[in-house]
Amino acid sequence: MTIIGNFIGGKITFSASNETIPVYDPATGKVVRELTQSTADEVAQAIGVAHAAFAEWSKTSPLRRARVLFNFKALMEQHRDELAALIVSEHGKVWSDALGELTRGIEVIEFACGIPHLLKGEYSPNVGGGVDSYSLMQPVILRP
Repeated sequence: MTIIGNFIGGKITFSASNETIPVYDPATGKVVRELTQSTADEVAQAIGVAHAAFAEWSKTSPLRRARVLFNFKALMEQHRDELAALIVSEHGKVWSDALGELTRGIEVIEFACGIPHLLKGEYSPNVGGGVDSYSLMQPVILRP
């Protein structure tokens, strides 16, 4: 039986709880995988890692962000059949619907590849009596 762990900090981790949650094939009702049940401390660790990653990502240049998104899109396209098979087995969708869902997801990623262009902000000169107006887009820093 395949046991699926958590992806935290760039690596797969399995819970110290040794408890699992069954994943059923909706077509047959059989258990096909199990997920590890995380402890509260493991969830807190994952949240901490995500906050640290966000702090680093917010310093990433728009060009680098676009490259990451384009690479993500390429990986989704490269593994389309594998991902569709997972959707079919875990959600009970027919193959064509699973491929359609993936296509929509890839289209969203493709749209997001253009987001760095929107991060530039805007400038409007002389909006009134010698007054210029501009906006500067900056990431929101969330504090835990």
